Amino acid sequence: MNFSSIVSQLKQPHRLVFICAALLCLAPVISSPMALVLGFTLASLGWVPNDWNIAALTKKLLSYSIIGLGFGINFNAAIEASSHNLGLIVGSIIFTLILGFMVTRALKFDPITGHLIASGTAICGGSAIAAVSPAINAKPDQTATALACVFVLNSVALFLFPALGHLLNMSQYDFGVWTAIAIHDTSSVVGAASAYGDEALKTATTIKLARALWIIPIALVSALIFGGDKRKLNLPYFIGFYCLAIAIAHWLPQFQPLYDTLFMVSKRTLVLCLFLIGAGITVQKMRASGPKPLLLGVVLWAAIGATSLGYILYFQ
Repeated sequence: MNFSSIVSQLKQPHRLVFICAALLCLAPVISSPMALVLGFTLASLGWVPNDWNIAALTKKLLSYSIIGLGFGINFNAAIEASSHNLGLIVGSIIFTLILGFMVTRALKFDPITGHLIASGTAICGGSAIAAVSPAINAKPDQTATALACVFVLNSVALFLFPALGHLLNMSQYDFGVWTAIAIHDTSSVVGAASAYGDEALKTATTIKLARALWIIPIALVSALIFGGDKRKLNLPYFIGFYCLAIAIAHWLPQFQPLYDTLFMVSKRTLVLCLFLIGAGITVQKMRASGPKPLLLGVVLWAAIGATSLGYILYFQ
């Protein structure tokens, strides 16, 4: 695409509105839920450029943002948070996958789509679905249905979880643990946690990405169960770089002002990512998925949300 074509495209009003809205999301006045609603509104109005690969851009920006958040994570706190909640992480994953299998059978629902939804709920939403899909030879419509279900519930989580956290008077740490366990996608986890506070954000990001490491064994086991190809795994590379960022900040503390800047920039970029995610959600996509996948997603989400909340409040 040459410079003249770019200029001509920018003269189209809906493209200018979309770009201005995206830039506005980088300003502190726009919160995570507001960014998501703004993106969804533009998508509903048909003001999202169809010829731009927004999904690919979102994926890259989200990965870079999460890596940047690593520079704001204390290494010792990360180890303590992950090890202290290891039982909750593993238990919630196993519980969700087993419950997903049972509810899928009870609903007489497609087992592959049901497993994708359960995997996304158990681990990390769209990233888990993207990793498990090729491993079990899922069809594009099965993957799309699972993704649509997860995106809808993620959107609700951005508004629901901070409100419930304040209603229950949860501490920053407890809320961070809860969001990391009970919300699907990493983007929504950090969005909800950042709306609650910086300590909640750091705790949630650390535990969520420790949970995301389970993509690897779950994808391998899924390939064996469904007779798929365990060589076709789409594993998110950013997890390793996130860990490297934490290590760099720990080993080279003299650059702390730079790390603080990277952390703040990453937080604002995450808000932009939520705007772009909202721009990919339309009423048509929500209707196309039908009632069964959403019902399965809600049952699993409610189960993992309620059980993890009870454990955090009364047993931890």
